[in-house]
Amino acid sequence: MKLKLTGECLCGAVQFSVKNEFKAFYQCHCKQCQQLTGSAFTSNILTAPTNIEWLKGKHNVTVYDHPTRGFSKSFCTVCGSGLPFINKNKTTLIIPAGSLNELPDLKPQANMFTVEEACWLKPGLNAKEFSGFPDQKLLK
Repeated sequence: MKLKLTGECLCGAVQFSVKNEFKAFYQCHCKQCQQLTGSAFTSNILTAPTNIEWLKGKHNVTVYDHPTRGFSKSFCTVCGSGLPFINKNKTTLIIPAGSLNELPDLKPQANMFTVEEACWLKPGLNAKEFSGFPDQKLLK
């Protein structure tokens, strides 16, 4: 087990490290998370709010606090990648799993808000698979 994991945004302007001490790993399918990511769901790892060391570019991190719905989102101001943020109650650091460079020991434990799951998610799991960009003719 690796003691520390590193993470970064897509452009590398922001880098961080966290101890491999996580409380939970959830996938959230709520409409709010779909809008935040432009995808079917978020994959978030939860840990103590003090479990982060910003290695580079903390000045490039912006936090958006929704004015009425009580949630936040942190992102790189250069490339827009989602980054770790502390929840409104200041009790939990939420780490977008895709922002980590290494795989955590913890695997997803639950899917939340499945009643709001994107209607195209499950059919998409049965779609054709390609190891890279497919030839456009193969997509028909």
